[in-house]
This record gives sequence, structure tokens and C-alpha cells, in this order.
Amino acid sequence: MAALLVNNFARSSLPQAINVSRCISTAPTVLSPRKSIKDRTGKNIVFVDGVRTPFLLSGTDYAKMMPHEVARHSLMGLLNKTKLPKELVDYIIYGTVIQEVKTSNIAREAALTAGFSDKTPAHTVTMACISSNQGITTGIGMIAAGAYEIIVAGGVEMMSDVPIRHSRKMRALMLRANKAKTPLQKLQLLASIRPDYFIPELPAVSEFSSGETMGHSADRLAASFKVSREEQDKYALRSHSMANDAFNKGYMTDIVPVKVSGSDKIVDKDNGIRVSTSEALAKLKPAFIKPHGTVTAANSSFLTDGASACLIMSEEKAKQLGLKPKCYLRDFIYVSQDPKDQLLLGPTYATPKVLERAGLQMSDIDVWEFHEAFAGQILANFRAMDSDWFAQNYMGRSSKVGSPELSKFNNWGGSLSIGHPFAATGVRLTVHAANRLIREDGTFGLIAACAAGGQGVGMIVERHPDGQAS
Repeated sequence: MAALLVNNFARSSLPQAINVSRCISTAPTVLSPRKSIKDRTGKNIVFVDGVRTPFLLSGTDYAKMMPHEVARHSLMGLLNKTKLPKELVDYIIYGTVIQEVKTSNIAREAALTAGFSDKTPAHTVTMACISSNQGITTGIGMIAAGAYEIIVAGGVEMMSDVPIRHSRKMRALMLRANKAKTPLQKLQLLASIRPDYFIPELPAVSEFSSGETMGHSADRLAASFKVSREEQDKYALRSHSMANDAFNKGYMTDIVPVKVSGSDKIVDKDNGIRVSTSEALAKLKPAFIKPHGTVTAANSSFLTDGASACLIMSEEKAKQLGLKPKCYLRDFIYVSQDPKDQLLLGPTYATPKVLERAGLQMSDIDVWEFHEAFAGQILANFRAMDSDWFAQNYMGRSSKVGSPELSKFNNWGGSLSIGHPFAATGVRLTVHAANRLIREDGTFGLIAACAAGGQGVGMIVERHPDGQAS
């Protein structure tokens, strides 16, 4: 399909190359007329608030901590911020992708270490980069069904310490050795060991079905949609610049400080934000397809450690507790497509579907928050969303949905700059959308993300009238 995309896009009337420099426009946002969205749940489910630990480059300050320890800080930070007694939480859902084998149900272990009652059930979900989105929407379903009233959802990822396995041959031999009854049987097994048994199985950010790393997919996708290296570098620079600006203005109020275990150090900001120059970025070599690829370390999201958590409940319950929610969780949809050639196009497929479900148009969206896996992935999604040809040939739609207004898009930076702890990003996207709606006086926000396996999510949030900047 990649070659087909290149050939057909070369012939089709594409929009002009995206002018990334206009993303930094400070022009005032023109708000859309107020619309109402049908509440599908009968509960008017609200997002009360969300927090996250600082997102840190893997191998830095969290390196000696375990995932459930980092997750504990997000859970405790959420309780401290909302002033909600932990005894009132009915259920906890946490996401993780690269799982620590000692804490297989990390939701439960994190909850116990955070001081939640051992009577509070918790379960863990995994859906790659949209795991905490899945946690939130699973919670919506539980509340809508009347099973629970107050739910905490979140996610954690620790890329500093990932499980590395013995080879399958060695694992099989060790299992047989465990069953061996006599010293002779054990010696016979030891004698059968060969040098290749000692080669470990290292985890990789790659697709099981295709064997291709996500970086290679991003490079091919950028080439298919004719996204240049210069465009990608400009977009990456925008992300870092906007994240740095948002932090300096005090907008990153979702961050809760973390005291690093085994030291007196307290971390209170993301450490991957780097405001560089176009000239410096242009000097970097391709990271995946060498020597002619366009994806580099600077225009890709980086391996990150961090955790997030949020509080959701019905509007009625929030009023009973005297809480002031930030937004309504109005609608969502999950999508999936070809995991090889369309691996990173989740936002393209999810956006028109979730808009239609909510009865909204592109022009109704005041705040856009997309997960930035790669700069090329974001720009390729923009091209696909703005192409009638792609809509007709791959999405079964009569016309394009159009691309987001860049003046409303990821205005506080994104995963390229803030970081991307896989399972924690969904909550980060949601709380940033909610906080931006309040600060920018908007009504509707749209959240979208791609995920491994060729999946994606789209979510609609609506500013709550009681929402306050924090």
C-alpha cells in the first residue's frame, strides 16, 4: 500500500505542504456557536481532574524505582489535589504496556502502596499507547451500567527497566531442569546447553504481526504522504517550544512532584523538553531508514518513564461531594486498520467517526490534543484527513473530514516534547484538553491517538460550567 499511496498522492490534488510556522500563531481563537451533545449514558459522566508525575527520559531519575512506586505518586497526587477521601473510590483501572512481571496487576499493587483499602478492586488494561484512554472509557461503561460511582483511571510506563528474557531454548531447558529428579538427569540437561541458548530476547518497539519497528513505519508513512524532513523538524521544534512556553507560564498544573526513592531529590518538571534550532535539528542523521530516511531522534517521541491518574464520576455524584469537574466525557470510539501500512493513522480514522457520533463538525472543536508519536506521523495524518482521495479509497467516505486548525492544535506541546510513557499518555491528553478548554474559553475538545497494532482512539470532551483553571 505504501507505494500505492505515493503514486496516487503524486497524481492527486493534494493540499499544499503544511506551513508549520503558522502553528505558532497567536491570533485569537474564534469560538464556535454553543452546541449540545446527547448524553448516551444517562449519567452525564464528568472528568473531575487528572494529574501526572513529571515525564522523564528513561534512564534518568526514576531509573531505580519500580513502576508501581511511580504509579503510587500519581494516585496520591490525585487524592491530594481533589481532596477526595480514598475510601470513596469504588474501583481503580490502570494501564501498562511493558509489564513488570513481579506486579502483573499493577493497578492493584499501586493502589495498595498508595494507601487505598484492600477492599477496593483494581484491574490492569493494556492497549499500547491508548491504554489509559481505555482505562477512562472502561470506567465510563462501569458508571453508565450503575456498577460503580467513583472510578480512578490512569497508566504507568517504566522504560528504564524492562523485562529481558532468556531465549526460548534456555527457558525450556530450565523448566525441564526444574522437573529433573536425579543429579544425573540435571547433568544431562546441562550438557545439552549450546552457546546460542544464552542469547537474550530483548523487548523492542515493534509490531509482532509485521516485525517492523514503529520508527520504520513512521518513515515509510512520511514518505508515502510526502512529508519532508524539514517539515518534520519544524513541527518537532514547535512542540518543544510550545511545551517550554506552557511550563514557564504555569499551565502544566497536572504535574505532581515526586520524591525519588533512595534520595532526597524531588522532581517537579518534565526533563525531555529541548528548545533547539532548525539548524541543529537538520544535522541529525536518520534514526531508522539509513541513509535516506527522514525520522530522527529529534522528531520522534522518546522512551519515557512516568504515570498518570484521573478521577471520573457522574455529574450528580460530583455535586454531592462538592467537586467542580473540569469537563464532561461526552463520546468516544476505537478504530483499527492495517497494522503495517496504516499503523499510525488512528487519528485519521477516529476523528470523523467520533465527530459524527457527537453530532459535531470540525469547526466546532476549540481544542485539539493528538498524541505525537512522530512529527511525520502527525503531518501524515493531517495530509490523510485533508484528502478526498484517501477518504474515498481507504475510508469508504465520500469526502475528506479536513485537518485541524493548527492554531488550536497541541498548543502546550505534545508527546514529542513532554514525553510518552505509553500507558500514561491518554490521561495526559485528556487533562490537557480539559485545562486548555478552561484557559482558552472553549467548549469542545477532541482527543485522538494512534497505537501499536494499527489501532486508535477518538474522544470528545465538553467543558463543564464549573470548570476552573488550576
